Amino acid sequence: MLNTFMVYVENKPGVLTRVASLFRRRAFNIDSLTVGRTEKPEVSRMTITVDADHDQARRIEANLYKLVNVLLVENITNEPAIVRDLAMIRVAAKHEERSHVLELANVFRARVVDVAPESLTIEITGAEDKIDGLLELLRPYGIVEMVRTGIVAMRRGSKSTGVAATTENTVLDAANDGVSYSV
Repeated sequence: MLNTFMVYVENKPGVLTRVASLFRRRAFNIDSLTVGRTEKPEVSRMTITVDADHDQARRIEANLYKLVNVLLVENITNEPAIVRDLAMIRVAAKHEERSHVLELANVFRARVVDVAPESLTIEITGAEDKIDGLLELLRPYGIVEMVRTGIVAMRRGSKSTGVAATTENTVLDAANDGVSYSV
């Protein structure tokens, strides 16, 4: 089962390496990993998806908390969440095929972001199933190149992660004594 973890970390060099090494040491394959800044410049957020059963997911969460720069870990697999992926797809499309490719992009609410003499580049955002569906329909035309960002996820509704207070105290403590604490 794919588990989705939101991991809040201190925005410092080497944190991504430590997290990735943890998964390597435990022999878990990361299915998707995205990292970006949050509303607080000193905190970054990782969205990690990994194929693991319930017990393995609990062990992953516990091991993530052992890492020095990890502030908060949440497994949102069974919670209502908004999950998105972004893909850019360059499709071979000569003049006579362009209208078909454009119609497919339109049906999937994708945007054409570049037009070249022999190809179109399409940008699509949505759930993985939506992107996979468009890819299947574009394959007969010839996919020249494709890149996907990986999954980003956020809880639905107004419930906050509580990371603001947690990270503020942790980062302030770290700044005061030079030592980083995990929650």
